[in-house]
Amino acid sequence: MVSRVIPVEAFDLVIFGGTGDLARRKILPGLFRRFCAGQMPPEARIIGAARSDMDDAGYRDFVRAAILEFDPGRPQNCPQLDSFVTTLGYVTTDARGEAGWADLAKRLRDGAVRAFYFSVGPGLFGDLAERLKLYGMAHRQARIVVEKPFGRDRDSARALNATLAQHFAEDQIYRIDHYLGKETVQNLMAVRFGNLLFEPIWSAQYVDHIQITVAETVGVGGRGGYYDKSGAMRDMVQNHLMQLLCLIAMEPPSKFDPDAVRDEKLKVIRALDPVEPHHIVRGQYDATGDEPSYREDAGDARSKTESFIALKTHLSNWRWSGTPIYLRTGKKLKARTSEIAVVFKDTPHSIFGADARSEGVGGGQNVLSIRLQPNEGITLGVTIKEPGPGGMRLINVPLDMSFADALGPEVEEVPDAYERLIMDVMRGNQTLFMRGDEVEAAWAWTDPIIEGWVARGDVPKTYDAYSAGPEDALMLMHRDGRRWREVKS
Repeated sequence: MVSRVIPVEAFDLVIFGGTGDLARRKILPGLFRRFCAGQMPPEARIIGAARSDMDDAGYRDFVRAAILEFDPGRPQNCPQLDSFVTTLGYVTTDARGEAGWADLAKRLRDGAVRAFYFSVGPGLFGDLAERLKLYGMAHRQARIVVEKPFGRDRDSARALNATLAQHFAEDQIYRIDHYLGKETVQNLMAVRFGNLLFEPIWSAQYVDHIQITVAETVGVGGRGGYYDKSGAMRDMVQNHLMQLLCLIAMEPPSKFDPDAVRDEKLKVIRALDPVEPHHIVRGQYDATGDEPSYREDAGDARSKTESFIALKTHLSNWRWSGTPIYLRTGKKLKARTSEIAVVFKDTPHSIFGADARSEGVGGGQNVLSIRLQPNEGITLGVTIKEPGPGGMRLINVPLDMSFADALGPEVEEVPDAYERLIMDVMRGNQTLFMRGDEVEAAWAWTDPIIEGWVARGDVPKTYDAYSAGPEDALMLMHRDGRRWREVKS
């Protein structure tokens, strides 16, 4: 199966923070893969901008080294890489001063789509936006891409939105969340809205509960200082998990249009119930062997910041009223996995008797599992008769659609999240980007939860590194007669 690659128009892309870690690891290797796929036109130009003193030739050497490091399958003498680096330039720029801005403005072409990627801390967003406007680069076709965090609470997010709005219209601002660029996330919309099979049963009448898990095996490591100021709630739940919940729970939009999709996502966020204190479990990973604990990584022996959180909430709307939604994310867990699981109710009456059921894959209920990582794909657990002459014994087996198996070897060339999202910026398609009111609504739900545990003086529970998390998280489900799906790779 050969995927269709649709080229984009000629563009100028300026990467502020062009020598930073995100540019080296994701943005530049991703652009190179799109170049190799024939999606970048020959006239496209990429300009790095940062404080480092470097010229065009130095930046091309820097990018070449980054691509060979983070796209290791490429040979050293790759002709495509030689061609790609000719699209690159560099301007030494002071985000809070005037150095480099006039030179940068001269490099941009009239008539071409231009985008500015703010691969820097949010404290510089306002300065960059102001200077782009001051030096005449923020014309109506210009677009800016901003990375999270989008503030650390509703007030700061609102202030950040207001600052950007002074210089750019909302349809020029692309708030990027790389989770929304994952192939399986977009397939979730295709599965929901492209198959009549699911829509009639996609509601509280048939769904017992929903689980969303994003588990990581790594600790906070060198990011301890930053992470300790945010924690799992701010770093993951408020944005990544919230966006996944919106896509799983939203109503069908009237059309596949950026604002129509985002209108429905906003309704989901606004329908979220407040979370009761006894429905929240926070944790910190403990030391194991020679590996440090969370507090050691954070450099604060009394830190109350969570590296793990699990919580239970509900949506107050007709479709989902009464269906619990469980969210879970954490560092140093037993496996790296991201999964959305829609767990359907048992049949109202079993004609086979209590003894017919035996434990199989996924237990006794039908579960639609959407795997984001690893091994992206979709699995539906169905009940069948266990083969053999032992009478009517029922087991659950998966109807499994992993992309690699279903779509053939070409699926390995499916672009990663950053590649897809950057190309969407160039096309002017905001469907997979967050709108300002979405961000503020997410913080409006998140802030009271954080303020509550701060006021109570709650201390996170410790948990063993590379486990499933704190025991209290298991009890959160057990009290409801449910259990978390196993975290496994």
